Amino acid sequence: MNIIKENVDKLNAILKVSIEKTDYAENVENVLKDHRRKAQIKGFRQGKVPMGMIKSMYFVPVLAEEVNKLVSESLYNYLQTEELRILGEPMAKINEEKKIDFEKDENFEFEFEIGLSPEISIEFTEKDKYPYYKIKVGKKEFEEYKDSVAKKYGEFINVDAAGDDELLKCVLVKVNSDGEEVEEGIRTEDVSMSLDMMKDTDQKLLFKGAKKGEEIVFDVKKAYPDDTEIAALLRIDKGEVPLIDGKFKCIINEVQKFEKATFDKDLFDKVYGEDIVKTEAEFDEKLKGEMSTQYERDSEYRFAVDVRETLLKKEKVELPVEFLKRWLVETNENLTAEQVEKDFGEYEDDFRWQLIKDHLIKQQDIKVSEEEVMESAKEVARNQYHQYGIMDIPDEYLDNYAKELLSKKEEARKIADRKLEEKLVNFIKNKVKIDDKEITTEKFRKLFDTK
Repeated sequence: MNIIKENVDKLNAILKVSIEKTDYAENVENVLKDHRRKAQIKGFRQGKVPMGMIKSMYFVPVLAEEVNKLVSESLYNYLQTEELRILGEPMAKINEEKKIDFEKDENFEFEFEIGLSPEISIEFTEKDKYPYYKIKVGKKEFEEYKDSVAKKYGEFINVDAAGDDELLKCVLVKVNSDGEEVEEGIRTEDVSMSLDMMKDTDQKLLFKGAKKGEEIVFDVKKAYPDDTEIAALLRIDKGEVPLIDGKFKCIINEVQKFEKATFDKDLFDKVYGEDIVKTEAEFDEKLKGEMSTQYERDSEYRFAVDVRETLLKKEKVELPVEFLKRWLVETNENLTAEQVEKDFGEYEDDFRWQLIKDHLIKQQDIKVSEEEVMESAKEVARNQYHQYGIMDIPDEYLDNYAKELLSKKEEARKIADRKLEEKLVNFIKNKVKIDDKEITTEKFRKLFDTK
């Protein structure tokens, strides 16, 4: 078995893998013997089938499989031993003149195209200047955030009569044109129907002032023109909606109105735990702290974006473009050559950034420990709980959630990669000159529209 590397240019090469009979003969023979031992063929006892018959049945597929295994192993070992830095994976070279014939040939030669990683050289000095945006907690943004917390912890309360945006707890019953219930027609219990979501003004007016115990006939299709909404309301398949007319009777069991939470001790305890916050002023400071923490994360994210964009412009990393286009198509069944051609600019930036990252991480010997990965996973868990409105999370819950995340190989890899990139960005931040810029949330958002 032999592998020869032939350079096409500085970014492309061909690997020629030669396999001789002595490389595979023993393995093929052993596999055929195993087939003979297990074979159950009419007229022969198990294990006594003539080897000639076994070979006629299995030799070609066994040979092909064993040779392919040898090729894969030899390629992997060669790349490791030679420490070749490649992009993507080796791809079989399309060669119409050289056809592999497992029935006739004993020796084989395979050719693979490889894309070579370019050489990269990056240095950072204090002359390199990067913007760092510090987002101000504005009065308007604070009031909106505070209001969102009040809504989050709000609840529906019973009221006497319906207005414009109440929620009706009711039963919906199919009726005919005279308002009489249709025998064996649709009847849906425990419906929650929002007047605020009604699209038709005339239908909405029918419920104005409606009270518990009243029955109102209305046209559900006019009130809610979207078939998906009607299907959800009546709990039927969406395909059934066009088959029914819209006349239904609403039997009202409760009229409810949503009320935002009041800024009192009950809310403070719900959000931050018992007796942690005692006054609205303290509550406001806590909220502002949360916003500042989130803004700091946003600032760090923007800084990472600016680092990426600056280095992509600064470092003109060359790529084996045609090789990568073909590799993307061959390894992604949902991608066509036309799609890759159209969007290759985005793929190209991703490849180049990955190369720059890998170079810097290796250059600076940046590593992440298991403890750091665990802490990152716990942070993911903490943010998830916060989305559910749970702020005071026991350590045991965070540990269990994080362990569950890290038990999934792909999730663990993503978390480790994010931590590596975070440490890389922090390294760059300490190496270059930082240009602090105070900015409003509105202007900060526009940065993502213009870049």
